[in-house]
Amino acid sequence: MEKKVLIVGGVAGGASAATRLRRLDEHAEIIIFERDQYISYANCGLPYYIGEVIKDRDDLIVQTAEDMKIRFNIDVRTESEVMNIAPKEKRVTVKSKSKGVYEENYDYLILSPGAKAFKPDIPGINSDKVLCLRNIPDTDAIKSLIDEKNAKSAVVIGGGFIGIEIAENLIQRGVAVSLVELAPHILAQFDEDMAVILENELIRNGVSLVLNTSVTAIDEKGDKLEVLLSSGRKINTDFVISAAGVIPDTDFIKDSGIELGPRGHIIVNERMETNIKDIYAVGDAVEVVDFVNGKKTAIPLAGPANKQGRIVADNIAGLYSVYKGTQGTSIIKVFELTAACTGNNEKTLKRFDVPYETIYVHPMSHATYYPGATPMTLKLLFDKRGKILGAQGIGYDGVDKRIDIIAAVIRLNGTVNDLAELELSYAPPYSSAKDPVNMAGFVAQNYLAGLSHLITWSDLEKLNKEDYILVDVRTKSEYKRGHIEGAVNIPLDDLRGRLTELDKEKTIVVYCRVGVRGYIADRILSQNGFKVLNITGGYVSEQAMHNIKEKG
Repeated sequence: MEKKVLIVGGVAGGASAATRLRRLDEHAEIIIFERDQYISYANCGLPYYIGEVIKDRDDLIVQTAEDMKIRFNIDVRTESEVMNIAPKEKRVTVKSKSKGVYEENYDYLILSPGAKAFKPDIPGINSDKVLCLRNIPDTDAIKSLIDEKNAKSAVVIGGGFIGIEIAENLIQRGVAVSLVELAPHILAQFDEDMAVILENELIRNGVSLVLNTSVTAIDEKGDKLEVLLSSGRKINTDFVISAAGVIPDTDFIKDSGIELGPRGHIIVNERMETNIKDIYAVGDAVEVVDFVNGKKTAIPLAGPANKQGRIVADNIAGLYSVYKGTQGTSIIKVFELTAACTGNNEKTLKRFDVPYETIYVHPMSHATYYPGATPMTLKLLFDKRGKILGAQGIGYDGVDKRIDIIAAVIRLNGTVNDLAELELSYAPPYSSAKDPVNMAGFVAQNYLAGLSHLITWSDLEKLNKEDYILVDVRTKSEYKRGHIEGAVNIPLDDLRGRLTELDKEKTIVVYCRVGVRGYIADRILSQNGFKVLNITGGYVSEQAMHNIKEKG
């Protein structure tokens, strides 16, 4: 007997479910309802079309309704909004631009409504000069302000992924940008010591960054907007982009009996099935399990949405398939820098009282003797058993593959030993014989084995200054160019001959530029009877912490 499958919403999850199901079942009747005009488009590419990095608007269209019909025999109904669901009757009510209001029965229903932009509840937020960026019409509206109305200034509300990407692309178009973020730092997926590196990159490229501040009102002043901030400051601008996050687009489900979470996300089991038989849900509108900590969460990402769509299609077609959780692997371009993360950050681990250890490494992207090598920062979080809990990376080149490698190890429940043991491709233009991922593994291994006694700069601040001696083991010239106040300079190569200058009754806290020479000093001192601590990440990490304090 032929199955009739209705899918609410296209883009990532819905379109993926539809095409996978067709490949598994040639005879099923598959209908997609899409509220907008476009069924499947590259929503992650929208900011880059505004910035004219992507030149051709048609390149944003992944699949058209006609393409889906010809290749997959799928009935795609655009500008058709599902208004409500009657699970007992297995029926939905549709409001269509071409057909009016009508009903459609189903055997299986897949919900992929996605998320909608969250608009802060402030006076003036509904001005037609306040725009969001969620779909192609939004993109067209923003681009026309620049191309046709010659807009030269914008305020971006929100320092998440979309806010940062649109800010960068507006700057590329010559638009002056003020970015206002309610939190103390941008990009909540990153810890503050990493986020501050990206904040400096925004400022360096001309973004006026306003942190720890909210927008309290937006007033129309002639052809301009006046944006009032919680600090009392006013910004005059041509338009505003509201990028203050997203919320699940599930209002139409609320009277259906389908179980929703506290923030309106659809509750599903590991097969992506709701509490009502034969109704499934995928994508940004569903609550998922955090792969690392096992808690319920919501992580709106295109990759997981596509995988969930595939899993639903498998289950409808009779192939048992489960979703094992989302680990939040993400990446963003911030002007010249790339930032990527996977797993949990420190904020999340602290919130759930998960004990963790932290190390930093600052390797080069490839062999230093081959031209073009650039520095990167990798932060690794792991527990006492060596299980990897999360990682963050920032740099100019090669960050993506390092975080992807660590993400794969996390997905396979790997440890820091696995990072150390990985055999990764090496040639001077691409990496080093000891890849940055291997280096992170080595540092973590040494720490867990007691061969290295690591602390962070934050840990150092908690120690009594009378109990330790701070030793800078860099060269004299490095020390002169800048050092930590109160640090004694004993270059590493002089250390063995100057041990008598140090008091064995006190802890010797050492640091170098990135931590490598500090580790060697740690080994020398600890084997000569000293109690030693080496500051992970060295002076480079301290500079990031210094920037945090200045911003604070």
